Amino acid sequence: MPDRYFSTRPIDGATVTLDGSEAHHLLHVMRAKPGLELTVFDGHGGEYAAEIAECKRSTVELAVGKREEIERELPFELTLAVALPKGDRQRWLIEKCTELGVTRLVPLQTARSVSKVEKKEKLTRYVIEASKQCGRNRLMKIAALTDWTALLSTCTMGTRMIAHPQGEPIARVETRRTENEAIYIAIGPEGGFTDEEVASTIESGWQHIGLGERILRIETAALALAAHFAIERRI
Repeated sequence: MPDRYFSTRPIDGATVTLDGSEAHHLLHVMRAKPGLELTVFDGHGGEYAAEIAECKRSTVELAVGKREEIERELPFELTLAVALPKGDRQRWLIEKCTELGVTRLVPLQTARSVSKVEKKEKLTRYVIEASKQCGRNRLMKIAALTDWTALLSTCTMGTRMIAHPQGEPIARVETRRTENEAIYIAIGPEGGFTDEEVASTIESGWQHIGLGERILRIETAALALAAHFAIERRI
């Protein structure tokens, strides 16, 4: 299978130019030459068979073939609102969310949040690299840092759930969903949600989900829930 590359420019013609890190990888790591076949996508769905037409100093010109309408997305929107963990765990979480098919990730600011969120451009680069590896042709969206009140005011439709130690087992929550209904899941920081934050979800109609007796890290809880809903819809 040809290697996959991402075009920051929308692909709408017979040629496209790769630049930045994608061109650098082809030119200086792969030592690519004209004639090399590869797959290119622009994050808006579908992918293209392509061939290197010309290698320049810092860009690579591709001759683009027919668009292949290949989609590997979930049949419903899955949004994770997460008080992101520290350091490299942010990258790991975003990579795995991308692989599992999460539609949108919302960095969440809560009363007990302590981690600094990486710049959106850097987080998006993690998404691109994971998408190249796992075959997604649409990028997982990274929202702006969102505080708790704003999240509750904007997420008013669909199935809304919050990870909470005293929540119901997932099996009981599942029966309340309708086919292909959007799912929103909120995961708090290492110190957990405050009592006030938890109480506000009840008033707003969110369901509480328990994940067992053990205390889970942020990324473990997020991926356990994402994997559950992503995989159970496909079996």
